[in-house]
Amino acid sequence: MILYPAIDLKDGNCVRLLRGDMDKATIFGADPAAQAASFAAAGCAWIHLVDLNGAFAGAPVNAKAVRDILKEVDVPCQLGGGIRDMKTIEMWLSEGLSRVILGTVAVEDPNLVRQAARAFEGKIAVGIDARKGMVATKGWAEETTINVTDLARKFEDAGVAAVIYTDIDRDGAMQGPNIAATEALAHAVSMPVIASGGVSQMSDLLALRDTGVIAGAISGRALYDGAIDLTAALAALQV
Repeated sequence: MILYPAIDLKDGNCVRLLRGDMDKATIFGADPAAQAASFAAAGCAWIHLVDLNGAFAGAPVNAKAVRDILKEVDVPCQLGGGIRDMKTIEMWLSEGLSRVILGTVAVEDPNLVRQAARAFEGKIAVGIDARKGMVATKGWAEETTINVTDLARKFEDAGVAAVIYTDIDRDGAMQGPNIAATEALAHAVSMPVIASGGVSQMSDLLALRDTGVIAGAISGRALYDGAIDLTAALAALQV
């Protein structure tokens, strides 16, 4: 299972939100590129980036910070937040991102996801963020009546590289991931599923790994707080 250290970007800083609330942001650093370099030095295989302002704006906002990270590290990076048209997808991939994450547009324009997945094989992921099993969009500000599994299944034959499933109520709360829901989704679809939200200690990572069906896990606050040692976690997950 791949561990994806997370860098969430708000106003150019590295932050973590509590349950997706932009007014409850903790700043962990003012130099995202240096943070990325630290993650890379620890040996991570991927870095997960989120443009939080972009998720609300519907267009890239923290582009400079993302570009600085891409210049600083050779580790593959994936980015979500504010990517809602083919032009933006093409722009980010041409600038060195290894994967773009489409969330809101997966609900509002699923055909764009399919088109992008065909055009950029292996470089398109779908981000599904949910509260109590129902999908939320636009930076988690708008809730829908769409079931997580129903949305994921729309892309079974699209060539999507992965589904990133975030339980919003767990995100940033350090209360553990929703393993049951993530495992159920992984069993329901053939695409790799990456868990996000609530990973707070090594045992969470091991429990996700031990399901045998979850392909990856994203962790942010636990790494910044020191609750999880990144080097030790990477070593444990390679066993």
